[in-house]
Amino acid sequence: MKMIRKTILVSAAVFALSACSQEKEESGTASANETSSLEGSVLVDGSGTVYPLMAKLAETYMIEEQEDVSVEVSRAGTSAGFKKFLVKDGTDFNDASRTIKEEETQTAKDEGIEVKELKLALDGLTFVVNKENDWVDELTPEQLIQIFTADGEVTQWSDLDPAWPKEEIKAMGPNENHGTYEFFYEKVLEEQDLKTSVNLQQDYSTLVSLVADDQYGIAFFGFGYYAGNQEKLQAVPVDFGEGPVEPSLETIAEDGDYAAFTRPVFTYLNVGHAKEKPQVLDYAKYILKNANKMAGETGFAPIPETESQENLNYLEELGNE
Repeated sequence: MKMIRKTILVSAAVFALSACSQEKEESGTASANETSSLEGSVLVDGSGTVYPLMAKLAETYMIEEQEDVSVEVSRAGTSAGFKKFLVKDGTDFNDASRTIKEEETQTAKDEGIEVKELKLALDGLTFVVNKENDWVDELTPEQLIQIFTADGEVTQWSDLDPAWPKEEIKAMGPNENHGTYEFFYEKVLEEQDLKTSVNLQQDYSTLVSLVADDQYGIAFFGFGYYAGNQEKLQAVPVDFGEGPVEPSLETIAEDGDYAAFTRPVFTYLNVGHAKEKPQVLDYAKYILKNANKMAGETGFAPIPETESQENLNYLEELGNE
């Protein structure tokens, strides 16, 4: 299967950098990094769900903090990313929309790689339909299971409601490389087999296009991809038993009404690389200091600052070793 990689490379934005530096000088708030310039590269791969947030962090870091550090962010998927992370001379970070698995932890031990989990934000599993779909105003978790599972007898929209179109439901989602698929399969479907007709894709942008072009399509992915494509898609409110709830930055919070479909997202740090390469440690600190500020801009809900600070304290101690 062909992996789709997209690398964030911020080219020389001389004017922007000059203006930024001048603004800092005028305000008298120069950062420590301005007197401690770093260089080198930072390699990040993994979750497509986390990609928008990590790409935003990387871009801002290279422009505002360390212009001589190249942070390259790719999105092979959580599971595929771990395979690139848990090898000698692997990536520095692996973004993940699920926690690391036992077998992956064992691989890390076998390879002598120390791994640190850094929680970044909260995401809501979001189901989207075509803008011309004027019949679905809500679905229950049970109906979603019927749509996607092999044992579900639902194949047409009219199977859910006789008043709905007698047209085949075109179900779609991310493939097995993605933590979003695993979350859906394990937590929502409870490991029931998917229908063979479910169209699984590697790239989230492909899913957006497929649903946007098919009036009878339905797909699932992280809230961020819906938030960035609201002009093309509409989200399906889910009734968890107390009325329909639409995913939003407010409802996907840990104690929000969409909590049943809410999950944390992470990046995993190669601790050895952080000890050996100052730019990797510096970028890790930057992530924890700024993820909550940028979460909402990319479709994620923030986590408690105490959790970020706890990991930041760990990184500060790591830098003093």
